[in-house]
Amino acid sequence: MLTAIINTYNSVKNQLANHQISVTEILPRIDYYQKTRVNIPFPDWHQRLIAAREALNHQKTDNKLAIIYDLEEVALACPKYHWQIMEILTNFVRNNTIYINQVECDSNLLPKISPEIQGALTVIGRRDTTQDQENELLDLSYTNIRGVNLNQANLQLTNLYHVDLSQANLTGVNLSGAVLSAANLAGASLCGANLQGAILSAANLTGANLCGANLQGANLYLANLQEATLKDATLQGANLREANLALTDVRSVDA
Repeated sequence: MLTAIINTYNSVKNQLANHQISVTEILPRIDYYQKTRVNIPFPDWHQRLIAAREALNHQKTDNKLAIIYDLEEVALACPKYHWQIMEILTNFVRNNTIYINQVECDSNLLPKISPEIQGALTVIGRRDTTQDQENELLDLSYTNIRGVNLNQANLQLTNLYHVDLSQANLTGVNLSGAVLSAANLAGASLCGANLQGAILSAANLTGANLCGANLQGANLYLANLQEATLKDATLQGANLREANLALTDVRSVDA
């Protein structure tokens, strides 16, 4: 129990720099949730999964972040629940983010994301992908996660159709084989990102930083790359048909 509390605390503390939320505000949530499961036998992973899922979906709970990290612990300890837990977390993100059409979105608004959504996406991004369901995609489509920090996250084979990732930190992220059609990636940092084989048709990459990114075999048909940075990016085999490359920095691109 002590190890779980310490690990949860450290995970939360590492993210506080990106959110205006204090440690003293988070700790009561963690403490509350740990107390709610003291009567559940430690090895009974199924019961912990049920308790966490029900608590996460309860609108009045104020301890969602601790629940999210507990679900991660269950997924690591009992791989047979791995995919079910990833679906619980992706559903949580989809159900708790308000999608805004790019046309209606005010680009002057500062990106904001709640600690709970950031936490869920962090757990998804560091999951053991060898336990993913074969031939299945994680579904994060139609979500508004502007400004999220997914530095070095693993989001390969993820459905990000119509997702808003503008101003997001996607440095070194693995998006190989991901579906990003019509996604909003304006101003996002994609330095060193792996987008090999990704589908980016009609995606908005205006002003995005793709320095050193791997776009080998990516589909960028009708993508908007205006004022994007593609320095040292790999574009071998990429489909750039009818893509907007106006004022794009393409120095040293490997085509």
